[in-house]
Amino acid sequence: METQYGGHNYNSMKQKLLLLVILLSIIAACNKSGDTQDQMVKQATPSRTAATPDWAKNNNIYEVNIRQYTPEGMFNAFAKHLPRLKAMGVDILWLMPIHPISDTKKKGSLGSYYAVSDFRAVNPKFGTLDDFKALLKQAHDLDMKLILDWVPNHTGWDHVWLKQYPDYYTKDSTGKVVDPIDSRTGETFGWTDVADLNYNNPDLRKTMTEDMLYWLTDVGIDGYRCDVAHEVPDDFWQEAIPKLRQAKPDIFMLAEAEYAPHRNEDLFAMSYAWAFLELMNKLAKGEKRAADINTWYKADSIKFQKGYQMSFITNHDKNSWEGSEYERMGDAVDAMAVFAFTFQGMPLIYSGQESALNKRLKFFEKDTIAWGNYPKQDFYKSLLDLKHRNQALWNGVDGGKPNRIQAGSSDVYAFYREKNGDKVVVLLNTSATPQTATLNDPKVLGDYINIFDKNTTTVNKGMTLQLQPWGYVVLSNK
Repeated sequence: METQYGGHNYNSMKQKLLLLVILLSIIAACNKSGDTQDQMVKQATPSRTAATPDWAKNNNIYEVNIRQYTPEGMFNAFAKHLPRLKAMGVDILWLMPIHPISDTKKKGSLGSYYAVSDFRAVNPKFGTLDDFKALLKQAHDLDMKLILDWVPNHTGWDHVWLKQYPDYYTKDSTGKVVDPIDSRTGETFGWTDVADLNYNNPDLRKTMTEDMLYWLTDVGIDGYRCDVAHEVPDDFWQEAIPKLRQAKPDIFMLAEAEYAPHRNEDLFAMSYAWAFLELMNKLAKGEKRAADINTWYKADSIKFQKGYQMSFITNHDKNSWEGSEYERMGDAVDAMAVFAFTFQGMPLIYSGQESALNKRLKFFEKDTIAWGNYPKQDFYKSLLDLKHRNQALWNGVDGGKPNRIQAGSSDVYAFYREKNGDKVVVLLNTSATPQTATLNDPKVLGDYINIFDKNTTTVNKGMTLQLQPWGYVVLSNK
């Protein structure tokens, strides 16, 4: 007969006590070896997600506008710039769409890159498929990656599908194919040169995925920048991207969107930092202050749990439609570039940025970039070299989180990032007046290199630095 104790089965109680003793012994052993429960959880967390390939951990990205890059506007002409870009420190080349452009309803004399007429073909104005493959091989030989701009939301009005598969397209109540509708407003975007694709059609999904696989497997590109990715249904990406990743496990996917599920669900490695750009634009105009940076960063950190943000001060859309970085940011351009390249995420350079391009490039016409003598090339090389060598600035979980430090001025935003003993300290004057910064935080004391003047300096408690209007200092301990 079993004895009852305190209303419970006694033998059962002994078993529970024994299990408790064993558990306590395990915890004690872990504590003795220095592994707390938090540390064990941390060790079990993967260093990156399936969406973020290892090779991208300290990479940057460079957007290539083939049409405007050279007088010829062709792959072979652009290829001559690859050694220069490699020397500057560029890792990933993102080519704006390389496909043929539709003539029907085109805008301007040349039309939009994003009005594609055949996803499996190359724009003959840029060269041949063999020319593109030669460019890709040269990039790979230089240890650079190359991703293509892909336009999954719509096609041009001459696209081969419009005749072959008209049910691939969205139609109105009269059966007429329509241009894209903004899902947020129900109104047209005004993109009259393109026809909207209907993702309720499973055959469209299959064909779109097959076309994307073609460039990965048959041609050998390294990934995609997906145009207006938020207008394409989530469940398409959930279906398609695993198939792309199965064909190329280390594929790199960039979403033109600021939509958390794209990254949090391990679909895209990177998304646009539109809110960060808007913050920098307003800082440059005096509409925001240094204190507003932390408000944005806190919200962004909660929203995005995985992957990278792409940080930039310009790109093809901003340049052509809203103005060059100089038009939008004035004298604050370099300070905002330093901010974008050091705070978090993967930095982007747009074609012409290294030559201080200070004009809006025409979007539908030929408008060759005036390169000059690349006056900002060394500036960006210093920032890219730093990102390569100092783990504090690496992307995502491979880098250190930015930590704000007080610098004695409400207009100076100072922060440091640290990872595996590597450290970077950044001070930015976010105003058009001179500022004095004072460093007292014990976490940033020590010996550093100023990455721009190459001098060494020791940060002591109470050290002061004079910052010119929109001035900046970037210090690295390696």
